[in-house]
Amino acid sequence: MIQIGDKLVSADVIEEQFVCDLKQCKGACCVEGDSGAPLEEHELAEIEKSYPVIEKYLTEEGRSSIDRFGLYFKDLEGDWVTPLVKGYRECAYTLFENGVAQCAFEKAYFAGEIAFRKPVSCHLYPIRIQQLRNYEAVNYDRWEICSAACSLGKALKVPVYKFLKDALIRKYSEDWYKELEVVAGLYLKEKNGA
Repeated sequence: MIQIGDKLVSADVIEEQFVCDLKQCKGACCVEGDSGAPLEEHELAEIEKSYPVIEKYLTEEGRSSIDRFGLYFKDLEGDWVTPLVKGYRECAYTLFENGVAQCAFEKAYFAGEIAFRKPVSCHLYPIRIQQLRNYEAVNYDRWEICSAACSLGKALKVPVYKFLKDALIRKYSEDWYKELEVVAGLYLKEKNGA
């Protein structure tokens, strides 16, 4: 782990390579899994404010699930999450275009209709944040459904932290990201014996 401020960054975030390959995975991270997307407390108000705009993009099943479970709810571990279609399928905020799962928030965001891009946990994936006592752990999450993204990342030589630059700046600030870049460069130089 590499410490930057009160964040502990896994070396995998620097060493591993990753670039989403939607042509291959079809947005499987919006569909697979056993829980909705993790939400930060401040995002709840953003979801409430954005919902009247994004509702038009949702599937009928997505709207029904939101009617049943709410715009968000606390899971069994006490964390805020998005609802899933029928409680066990894709995120209720998922829409499908040409067979690819996409986020209704992001669609409205890029159309200039809302200011909220999507939950930061989704924006950061494959990084997952874990709250420790005095630190936040910034970890790389390995998931088989992202094997095409790992292959594309290796082919393009793009480390996880560079692929997620915008998301990391959104989460932690541009200054924090600049420090991560410097530390990553020094770490890789030392690791490679240069």
